[in-house]
Amino acid sequence: MDGDDLAAAVAALHGRDTDGDLCVPFLDMLPVTGVAISTVGNPFGSETICASDAAAARLDEIQLDLGEGPCWEAIRTGSPVLVQDVQGAASRRWPVALQGLQAAGLGAVFAFPMRFGALDIGAVDLYTDVPGALLAEHQARAVALTAAVSRRVLRQALERAESDADGRPVTDAGRYSRREVHQASGMLAAQTDADVDDSLLILRGHAYAAGRSVRDLAADVVARVVDFTDHDAGS
Repeated sequence: MDGDDLAAAVAALHGRDTDGDLCVPFLDMLPVTGVAISTVGNPFGSETICASDAAAARLDEIQLDLGEGPCWEAIRTGSPVLVQDVQGAASRRWPVALQGLQAAGLGAVFAFPMRFGALDIGAVDLYTDVPGALLAEHQARAVALTAAVSRRVLRQALERAESDADGRPVTDAGRYSRREVHQASGMLAAQTDADVDDSLLILRGHAYAAGRSVRDLAADVVARVVDFTDHDAGS
């Protein structure tokens, strides 16, 4: 692939509408198995924007549920995080997330931070089925594509934030929406008198202890199947 291909892929990301699949240009331009794109942390919340397949969605979910992993480190440092051999890796920075990535059977994981100006937006996570390095030329492509997709993701995040502020319903929350997680955190805060940050931590802790995803437990909290007033999150 030459520079014209990359320019076309970047242009496609700039021009894609809300319904466009933002993952496709990464798959077209890079030697990876799958990709997930997400907003991470403040100010836009943690939510998967797109995932190319079930393994990519799981890669994202593990990190968003635990609040740790390559994507969080990429955002914190402002630099790509390249894990060439997930199964043989060790990490003191995110040991629990690494266990989850190993259990998911991933070969290699590469996380690229999405930024626009001084704004930290989220991350692009790439994975392969087998261990291996991402060559310098491929890293450069990933950086260029990530910069392009950052604009689109920022625009979507702002549109959703404006809808929330205006009280308008959001009809494009998406397949991987974590809106219920935020709603459950608010309910848990009311039930336990914890602040919102601590309530999310409690939700994550109970989900991990029960071997469930945070989204799954949050759905039960919102449906009032689980009530933290009596501290019973395992029912």
